[in-house]
Amino acid sequence: MQSSSELFPVTLASAELRGDLCEDVYRLKPGNSPDFSVELAVTRLGVHGRDEQRGVPVLLLHGSFSNRRFWYSPRGLGLGPFLARAGFDVWIPEMRGHGLSPRNQEYRRNRVADYARYDLPAIAAFVREQTAQAPHWIGHSLGGITLAAALGGRYLGAEDVASAALFGSQVSRTCWPLKISPVEWGGQLLLRCLGELSGTRLKRGPEDEPLGVGLEVLRWHGLFGRFGERGNDWWAGLAGVTVPVLAVAAEADREDPPWACRKLLEQFGSECRHYYCLGRRHGHSDDYGHIEMLVSKPAQVEVWPLVEHWLRHQALPGQTTVGASGDRAQDAAIHP
Repeated sequence: MQSSSELFPVTLASAELRGDLCEDVYRLKPGNSPDFSVELAVTRLGVHGRDEQRGVPVLLLHGSFSNRRFWYSPRGLGLGPFLARAGFDVWIPEMRGHGLSPRNQEYRRNRVADYARYDLPAIAAFVREQTAQAPHWIGHSLGGITLAAALGGRYLGAEDVASAALFGSQVSRTCWPLKISPVEWGGQLLLRCLGELSGTRLKRGPEDEPLGVGLEVLRWHGLFGRFGERGNDWWAGLAGVTVPVLAVAAEADREDPPWACRKLLEQFGSECRHYYCLGRRHGHSDDYGHIEMLVSKPAQVEVWPLVEHWLRHQALPGQTTVGASGDRAQDAAIHP
């Protein structure tokens, strides 16, 4: 079968109609990482009959223990279909070994560093080739962290990212016991015994996570840990990022608390930065949680239109852009 790309082998695995939506699933084999068995599934969503009128491309990155169904349910519900019906060209990648992406040979060793260094640039290049535009990116939880890593590590540049929106993403919440070396070593030993993290067993989601990601997160939060990899400090690199950035936190999110989500945003050097917190004290109908901030009935009314507004304007409703040095303006942007 002829490749759908001139960059690397790409096959169109399926092309289906799902109600009013057209769903194309591509299988990418970039061959750009040490493990040449890596294949990535990328789902493209559009509205049937509007193939020649696709709008600005938007990439949706799922979090840990998850897959494309976080954004797009079998019934055609979710932020992905909402944005497709609003006229955007929606692309939903699935990380190595998640969803329709098969497990690669070195699955156990997969790390966020691999996603950021190899996979996101390949996905960006393919979407740019297909659309002739730089896509907007939206990441939830680990998806947002991976996006931040790719930007801070300079694996994605301004030509690859029109804007970045991070939902429930942070790397600053400290687990103090991990600062004690024997505790960190014990955690590593336990993970190595488990081999992988089971999403169903841990009641975290439908997918598993590889050993490499778990060990990487432990290292970030260890005594001398940092957000980065050997020879590349992603945290420091964020200061040189210039693309528009939105960080959204949820008041009831105990896993990724609002203060930590805001701290990640403040590390970006972008002139256009916005922070938004979802909760009753900010005028919303509920104190949103880590998942509910994007997958819930209230989110359909209060959050999804916010995302659409951001994608069209790189600003929040009723607000102007927030400068990187404007502390007082940033404080004003906390509340809707």
